[in-house]
Amino acid sequence: MALTSYKSRTAIVYASVTGNTKQLAEMLQTAMLNRGIQAELYRIEEFPLGNLSCFNHLLIGTYTWGSGEIPAEMHELYQAIEKFDNKELKTAVFGTGDSFFAEFCGAVDRFKDMLYVKTKLIASLKVELMPQPKDVVRCEKLAQLIQ
Repeated sequence: MALTSYKSRTAIVYASVTGNTKQLAEMLQTAMLNRGIQAELYRIEEFPLGNLSCFNHLLIGTYTWGSGEIPAEMHELYQAIEKFDNKELKTAVFGTGDSFFAEFCGAVDRFKDMLYVKTKLIASLKVELMPQPKDVVRCEKLAQLIQ
């Protein structure tokens, strides 16, 4: 009987201008760590796109730009996942936004639609403006789905 030391890898990749999405990404990482899941946290500029296949779980955090658009710095990740097309990769997308705008967290919705087709999408999470204490519970529920 062979024993293996296989550990799944989870990445949380985010883009943030105001710090709200970064804060949400950190809350998710804490929720994962509390469940015993090691989650690597990356600003989008630091994420090694070439290593996408090394991860079992990918959580994507984005703010929304303009009229519900994905911010420019997230386009390369979006396109890489579109080409990667791996239904075994478990994904989630999260973001912060202002419901004053017609397309509240529109970038989250755009990522969600693509991830649903190209990966195994397990969740999406939208937070109004900045994360609040009540969002800790929502992060914990998302982390529970990762296992």
